[in-house]
Order: sequence, then C-alpha cells, then structure tokens
Amino acid sequence: MSQPHVPQVPAKAPKPSGFKDLFSGAGYLVRGIGWMARHPVQWLFGLIPALIVLTVYAAALIFLAFEIDGLAGWVTGFADGWSDAARTSARVVAGIAIYGSALFVAVITFTAVTLLVGDPFYEAIAVRVEESQGGAPPEPDVPLLVQIGRAIKDTVIIGVIALGFAVVFFACGFLPVVGQTVVPVVAALVSGYFLAGELTSVALERRGILRKERFARMRGDRPLVVGFGATTFVVFLIPLGAVLAMPGAVAGATLMARERLADDPLVTTGDGGMARHH
Repeated sequence: MSQPHVPQVPAKAPKPSGFKDLFSGAGYLVRGIGWMARHPVQWLFGLIPALIVLTVYAAALIFLAFEIDGLAGWVTGFADGWSDAARTSARVVAGIAIYGSALFVAVITFTAVTLLVGDPFYEAIAVRVEESQGGAPPEPDVPLLVQIGRAIKDTVIIGVIALGFAVVFFACGFLPVVGQTVVPVVAALVSGYFLAGELTSVALERRGILRKERFARMRGDRPLVVGFGATTFVVFLIPLGAVLAMPGAVAGATLMARERLADDPLVTTGDGGMARHH
C-alpha cells in the first residue's frame, strides 16, 4: 500500500548573527535612500511634511539655545557657592546635558510628528515602494478617525517614553567621562530603536500589526532594528538630514518591514488581528 504524499516544507533559513544584522539594518536605510534616488518625484513629495515640522522644531531649538545659560544656572543652583571655575564647569555640563536631551527628544518625536502630519504622503510612498517589490497589501478597512486617533495616541506614548529616557540620560550626563562618551552612544541606540518603531509603523499597520505587536516583532530582530534605527538617528543629526533623509528612511523601513518583520509581504490580518510570527 502506497504511503500518502506528505508535502515537504522548505527548511527555514538560519537567522543571521546579531553582528551581521546590525549592518543589514544600516543597509536598509541605504536601500531606501537608493530607492528615492531612482524616484526623485517621490522624494520631493516626501519632503513637504518634513519641512513643515522642521520649521517648528528649529524655532523651538533656537529658542532653547538662547535660554540655555539661564536654564543651566537654574539646574545647577547647588553650585552657587562653588569657585568660579567649578561653577562654570558644572553649568557647561548642565547646558550640554539639557541641549543634548532636547535633541534626543526632538529626533525621536520629529519622526512621530512628521509621520502624523504627513500620513497621506508617507502612506503613498510606502505603497509605491511595496508595489515596486511585487505588490502592496490592501488598505485596512479602518475608519479615518480611528486611524488618526491611533496615530495621535502612539505619538503621545512614544513622546512620553522618549522624555523618560531623556531625563535618565540628562542625569547620567553629569557622570565624569561616562556622561560624555558612553551615554551619547547609548542614547543613539535607544533613540534608533524607537525611530525604527515609528518608521515601520506605516508598512506594518497596513498589515494589521499595531504598536504592541510591532514592538514585539522588533524585539525578536533587535540587532537589525537597532542597526537601521541608529544609522537613521545619526543621519538625522546632520543639519537638514532629518528632512532630506526622511523619505528614504520611510522607504528603507518599508523594505525592512516587508522582508524581515512581516509574516508575508502581501498578507494582512485586518484591523486588530494578530498576524502569526515567523
């Protein structure tokens, strides 16, 4: 009696090492920028919301720069009785820590706010990126007001978390040597992780993968996500980098979400559904 045919399931490819995934993550940003270079109209299209948000953020950071001496003096009131040199040193460190923390919060929330303001722009870009790779999943059947409310909620949550980390990094900035070397590196890695979470939201939410599930999947590919996000963070720190590279970052995040974080490039589970893991 012949045995029933059992279909062979292809073996799953071994997961790349964490070190290799760091570079793979950075490579997705390069791929996204490359995609934009081949589609300059899409790049110009994606600049519009980034320029709007940049204008507001730049005004706030310039205002902070003019007020930084007063803020540093207020924070270091405990040093009023110190010698001139010690008091000046404490205020310089405080000023650097305050402005560094503000930049940290600004970079993280810039992405979230820009995605919120420019949702129709970046949604269209993500769809075109996916179509160029074989096809985009259908738009989820979710009312517009629900989508807006969800985006605002996610932006607020990310902003609060970023502010919490900024306070920690601000305090650690006073540590000798460590505060000026290790802390900035850790801040870049942490902010990069959250940046990646915001940037991949466009492609993953279209597949019904919302914030909690999105970050759960990101934890499973943490080196990849950190490699992409930290590289994006560094690029965003370059003057005008956040504006010029924003469309490419969305394209790169879409490619990463499609190829590594989603179950299937074209599978959607609908709103509220939880897609199965790899």
